[in-house]
Amino acid sequence: MKIGRIEAIVGPMFAGKTEELLRRLKRMEYAHKNVILFKPDIDTRYEESYVVSHNKNKSLCVCLKKSVDMFNYVTDKTDAIFIDEFQFLDDESLDVIIALKRRGIRIVLSGLDKDFRGEPFGVMPNVLALADEVLKLRAVCVKCGADANCTQRIINNSPASYNDPIILVGATDSYEARCDACFEIKDKKYKYE
Repeated sequence: MKIGRIEAIVGPMFAGKTEELLRRLKRMEYAHKNVILFKPDIDTRYEESYVVSHNKNKSLCVCLKKSVDMFNYVTDKTDAIFIDEFQFLDDESLDVIIALKRRGIRIVLSGLDKDFRGEPFGVMPNVLALADEVLKLRAVCVKCGADANCTQRIINNSPASYNDPIILVGATDSYEARCDACFEIKDKKYKYE
């Protein structure tokens, strides 16, 4: 009987999450395991049918409109599934990966744990609570060079407003990695400030 598990790779943009996801995928492929790579169809930054890291490493994938579509691809022979940009999947995604784990499938996913506001992103807090393994990566702050823990959204060369829409797909044109000290959000009110 196969034992499933959930592995989460999280952190800000430019921390190497997709690179680590693809590294783990390649190891499974070298071991001749049956693997499937997924990404949400909202991720149109590089190539439509590929998961692509900022370093331009890439692998062919299945694009998902809904997380339940994974069931159309997973069979009894599937050893592992890999999911990039998990934070963009719908609310059913957590139930889907739990069901797949119970089938004995290894699930490796990557995604942003915090949105551009510095707040937990979608279902990611629940994923982190249920994961068997969590790897939290850091980027390098573009302002001071310290370890970056935050994703700074930039609009017209200024930090985005707290009231801007949560989802804006982009890369270096819209986002920067920042440490806590250099991270800024316009219009955010803190309770004890």
